[in-house]
Amino acid sequence: MIDMEKQDGFMRALKCRECGREYPLAATHVCEFDFGPLEVAYDYDRAKKSMTRAAIESRPRTMWRYAELLPIAGAPTVGFQVGFTPLVKADRLAKRLGIRELWIKNDTVNYPTLSFKDRVVSVALSRAKELGFKVVACASTGNLANSVAANAAAAGLKAFVFIPHDLEQGKVLNSLIYGANVISIKGHYDEVNRLCAEIAGKSGWAFVNVNMRPYYAEGSKSMGFEIVEQLGWRIPRHTVVCMASGSLLTKIHKSYQELVKLDLVTETPFKVHGAQATGCNPITAAQKSGMDFFKPVKPDTIAKSLAIGTPADGFYALRSMKETGSASDDVTDDEIREGIKLLAETEGIFAETAGGVTVGVAKKLIASGKIPADDSAVLCITGNGLKTLDAVAGHAGQTREIRPSLREFDKLMEAEPQLANA
Repeated sequence: MIDMEKQDGFMRALKCRECGREYPLAATHVCEFDFGPLEVAYDYDRAKKSMTRAAIESRPRTMWRYAELLPIAGAPTVGFQVGFTPLVKADRLAKRLGIRELWIKNDTVNYPTLSFKDRVVSVALSRAKELGFKVVACASTGNLANSVAANAAAAGLKAFVFIPHDLEQGKVLNSLIYGANVISIKGHYDEVNRLCAEIAGKSGWAFVNVNMRPYYAEGSKSMGFEIVEQLGWRIPRHTVVCMASGSLLTKIHKSYQELVKLDLVTETPFKVHGAQATGCNPITAAQKSGMDFFKPVKPDTIAKSLAIGTPADGFYALRSMKETGSASDDVTDDEIREGIKLLAETEGIFAETAGGVTVGVAKKLIASGKIPADDSAVLCITGNGLKTLDAVAGHAGQTREIRPSLREFDKLMEAEPQLANA
């Protein structure tokens, strides 16, 4: 049983990532001295006493089995069943990509909205309820909007989601169906996000990726915790992560470090590689050029869930990759579609466009030797392909239509002998 009796759980404070100043555990996200982002600091000594391998393994198979390192004060109140998604040994894909061993962390089946965003939202909304909020909101490129809408509905919270006007219709519908107030903005994500920052300042709402961001971002660590446990308490040598804001990559990195700090795993070298779409690649462009800072870009890609031209955690993603000697790359729209098809055809996993980015970049990193062919890697697949059907429509093959006649079927097989030899 987890000891959550202390008023703030295992959290100690909010801490500036730049100057180190500490702040109370409130709904705030920026240091008032240097405007650096705030993140949650934990009482690791206290957490270490209760967070043993045996204790973790005895708990329900959800992300909340790692509660000591998630930023809530008491028991979770939102998203009880989120997480502990499959880690799939992908032998067929490994053979196609030319690597000895490959694993897929499959968040395409995460609960309830088929995306890794259910992890961050369940944390943010649980914390928002602890802080007394009744209305939650977000700026989103799609998956976050879906998750906020669904989890808010289940928690009895009122939700507002703000999205770019050109979002995939599947994702728009997936927010509307839960009764959320969906506000479509005539602009790209960075403009949506700026507007939300202004609204957050006057509305008194819990914006999961604005004033609640320090708590929200920590939910991503659960993906890293699960990977390590599912590998038999071993940190993978290589992990490939898609990047929008860059937060997921930094939090996977942090999760591995925290497990070492708590003596749950042996410290070993690891790399967390970044993946972006060529049509929105501010982080990979900077990393490949050897720069410590990125230049904002205007997104133009089918990977709309990654279309953030001014990534909030871009600087920290670059720093993380530099610290671990990791690499990054980006892929074109055609390469994204190829990645989606390759994963589907080899492993039966249908990923959205962000997954195609991850697979496509992994292919490049393996081919270039940045991920050695005789090594092992984990690919983080973050969302389900049923959400981005438009991106692959017309690129996934075609049906063959015949009348209900055996003669017609035989004629088809004669005309296309490759069907019988497949």
